Amino acid sequence: MITVSDLGLQFGGQQLFNKVDLQFTGGNCYGIIGANGAGKSTFLNILAGTVESTSGHVFIDPKARMSVLKQNQSLFDEYTVIDTVIMGNLRLYECGLAKDAIYAQDSMTDEDGIRASELEEEYAALGGWESESDASRILQGLGVDTDLHYLQMSDVEPKIKVKVLLAQALFGKPDIILLDEPTNNLDIKSVVWLEEFLMDYEGTVLVVSHDRYFLNNVCTHIVDIDYGKIKMYVGNYDFWFESSQLIQKLMKDQNKKAQQKIEELQSFIARFSANKSKSKQATSRRKLLEKISVEELPASGRRYPWVGFKAEREPGKDRLFVTEVSKSFDGKPILNNISFSVGKEDKIAIIGKNELAVTMLFKLLAGEEEPDSGNIKWGVSTTQAYFPKDHNSFFEDCDLSIIDWIRQFSADKRESYLRGFLGRMLFSGDEVYKPVSVLSGGEKVRCMLSKLMLSGASVLMLDQPTNHLDLESIAALNNGLSAFAHNVLFSSHDHQLTQTVANRIIEINADGSITDRACSYDEYLQL
Repeated sequence: MITVSDLGLQFGGQQLFNKVDLQFTGGNCYGIIGANGAGKSTFLNILAGTVESTSGHVFIDPKARMSVLKQNQSLFDEYTVIDTVIMGNLRLYECGLAKDAIYAQDSMTDEDGIRASELEEEYAALGGWESESDASRILQGLGVDTDLHYLQMSDVEPKIKVKVLLAQALFGKPDIILLDEPTNNLDIKSVVWLEEFLMDYEGTVLVVSHDRYFLNNVCTHIVDIDYGKIKMYVGNYDFWFESSQLIQKLMKDQNKKAQQKIEELQSFIARFSANKSKSKQATSRRKLLEKISVEELPASGRRYPWVGFKAEREPGKDRLFVTEVSKSFDGKPILNNISFSVGKEDKIAIIGKNELAVTMLFKLLAGEEEPDSGNIKWGVSTTQAYFPKDHNSFFEDCDLSIIDWIRQFSADKRESYLRGFLGRMLFSGDEVYKPVSVLSGGEKVRCMLSKLMLSGASVLMLDQPTNHLDLESIAALNNGLSAFAHNVLFSSHDHQLTQTVANRIIEINADGSITDRACSYDEYLQL
């Protein structure tokens, strides 16, 4: 379906990848992974034809129809939601418009009648008569209610626009689908529906995603962009990870043996090259040395931060009591008389379709908002640290460097300590002097996680901490939260993190009440 031959790309003077030869066939889903900046989205754009490669070429079956998840949310503001989805098959949409235009004329010529007949035939062959019902089915699967289907795109909120554009990419049975971060801002039900859609899909799918659980469920292959190359592995993300770790170990072992051999030979030469009785032997060793090639391991683009949390003091038995708390926003109740307590072993995932209500609960627990009624009481021996979903206020209009920014939150103010700490969070060299106001989304999250680690708190509260993080940083955060010995309250779109960290689920329902279960995330979803 798609053949990539000798493909190369230079960007900003840097070689992102080179001499790439790949083939993507029907019936398979390819997950594209790599470190931030490796070129995942750019590679997808080359396949879509919106970015030109530096070398090589891409061949796509001319009979195949390709659909791409668009990123510009304002592109279809003048159209209705349903029409925007149908435009996923542009020929079908244009055929319908042309047909309707002929019928709208006051009178029709014979030529008009013939043309209308041709359009009717093409429209039917493209599935035009079922197009609105098909579009509606996809929209409902993604959680877009039917009362929104005929609104103008300009009148719907951004998170709905994201779903509409995804529905557009899936509409009309395209032969090839290219998806860049399709699960962003999707609730769990929408993600499950998308997974089932892609698992049943018979065409070719290429998807960039940071969601490990999603990649495991839908992918038949993993396409890894690293070492300046693009390599394909059969299997899902977990299979790729295990395979890549094994290959890396084998490469290191082989390199180590070869390096040891060279060091032995170099030592022999150094000791005996001046010794006339051994000179002939030294010469033979030197020739052998020249024939041995020690391949240097390529510098991997993957960088794993270290995330670890440790409480400064052991908290007592009482952790948190929330009693009959209610809260309204813009005159609408979003938390309704909720009560729960937190025990010693609890790591709680807070979920809910209304993310505003989830964030409001975190703000109440952190003391940033006051409840309209009810009471929140922390145990006197606990200390809390909060990672807010919107943390831009920590960085906007701030002229501090990274190292001076983090110094505010550290008991140890020494430069050497702070540089060492930041190095583990992937800020090295002169990077530590970069102003925090210009950091990327992922860099800001790593700064906020650093702040959290330095707090020494016994209760961690994190609202969507995986936003903007790459797979490596998400895995590091996952490990850090799993290993933390005390309480965690968090929300996340990352299924694997939620499943492996939480032992209790609190869901905020549509009416503002809560459902509270002591179980894993997967067990909760099966209830």
